[in-house]
Amino acid sequence: VQLVESGGGSVQAGGSLRLSCAASGYTNSRYCMGWFRQAPEKEREGVAAIDSDDSTTYADSVKGRFTISKDNAKNTLYLQMNSLKPEDTAMYYCAAGRRGFWDDPLSHGIYKYWGQGTQVSVSS
Repeated sequence: VQLVESGGGSVQAGGSLRLSCAASGYTNSRYCMGWFRQAPEKEREGVAAIDSDDSTTYADSVKGRFTISKDNAKNTLYLQMNSLKPEDTAMYYCAAGRRGFWDDPLSHGIYKYWGQGTQVSVSS
């Protein structure tokens, strides 16, 4: 199983970026897929998740600005990030796992597979 992120970069506040995560070695549609981020000296936090039934979950800090989606035919996960803020600066990771009914989709503990990350930097 391999997850490869792309699309990170440097933008000014208010700008947009679209992250992609190409998956191989398994079927995207059967897993809960998530985006996480980690800033220097901070814990990894869940940003957004999309489950096998296409239900989505967002962290409060990104609601209304970020949109998670997936293309099962391409086995690819996306994160559209609009109205970026300096506090969005972090390494962004995609992840795949199986979620139980009571599991929090933004809990990194449910994710078995992780990508290497792509850096997002937002300047003020």
